[in-house]
Amino acid sequence: MSLPSPTPSDHRRERYLSSFADDCRRRFPGVSVTFLIALASAFLSEHYGAPAMLLAILIGLALHFLAEDPKTARGLDFASRTMLRLGIALLGLKVSVGMFAELGIKVMAMIVASVVMTILFGLLASRLSGQGSRFGFLTGGAVAICGASAAMAISAALGGARDRDADQQMVFVVIGVTMLSTLAMIFYPILASQVGLDDFATGIFLGATIHDVAQVAGAGFSVSGPAGETAVFVKLIRVTLLAPVVLVAAIVFRRGLSGTETVHRPPLLPAFVIVFLALASLNSLVTIPAAIANAAGEISRWSLLVAIAAVGVKTSLPEVFGIGRRAIGLLIGETVFLAVLVLSALTFAKI
Repeated sequence: MSLPSPTPSDHRRERYLSSFADDCRRRFPGVSVTFLIALASAFLSEHYGAPAMLLAILIGLALHFLAEDPKTARGLDFASRTMLRLGIALLGLKVSVGMFAELGIKVMAMIVASVVMTILFGLLASRLSGQGSRFGFLTGGAVAICGASAAMAISAALGGARDRDADQQMVFVVIGVTMLSTLAMIFYPILASQVGLDDFATGIFLGATIHDVAQVAGAGFSVSGPAGETAVFVKLIRVTLLAPVVLVAAIVFRRGLSGTETVHRPPLLPAFVIVFLALASLNSLVTIPAAIANAAGEISRWSLLVAIAAVGVKTSLPEVFGIGRRAIGLLIGETVFLAVLVLSALTFAKI
């Protein structure tokens, strides 16, 4: 009995599997390095309290020599891009439309206005200081929305041919907002107490001004349980604004690409933003089982940690600091602007 002859579809399937296996082999060294960095940073963060993303960047920067090795380069590119988009997309399961209704129209208007005004302030200040509109949008969006996650998402949406420069700027912003967020976690609760805010108003202030979710929770629950819950809730509202801000970045800055850069234009709506919106819509329409939501949250957290570790390895520390003191001043200025804006609204406008 003779065996049937392979069909053309069998040959195509075999070539695809062979190509996929070859890609996995080439990516494995670089991806495995980033996973090891992520594990090390998570361990250090858990035992010593430092932000895991900051540790992942710092460890990655120390291993920059691996970015020049062809054996790890392909895996580092995969981790810094694909894992980043996966982590951002899964954040959609943390937000829902119902969150907007619970805070009231005045608080919602203040949050949206503060995000928009901080980004506009970043654009204006960056142009006046010679940093460029792209860098102003990147820093303003990171400060206004959710720190490191927003910086990575906006950087991915901006696209363009200057990938190396974009990576340097993104690392600079992630380091900057993480350090500023840690300082805010320490000093903002003291500031809120000094100006006489109650627990609810303190939670709004902390959630609307501190950059990263972990530091928001740390600051809020250091005041009280209700303040912590309100702070985290307000912070998640800011996270929902990530999708429209990324969309605006894609629409506005893709028009600035011309000539040979045309082929590098980012899509009008990046795929990871579509998935983010789809998951947020799903979370708004049905109740996601806690086990699934928690699993998605963990996958998102680890994906972002792996991605930022890869970006750290690909980045040269001297080039990051070469961005200049004016860029540092821009980040600090945006952070102070956001804090003063929200505090003024809570104390004078009585929101």
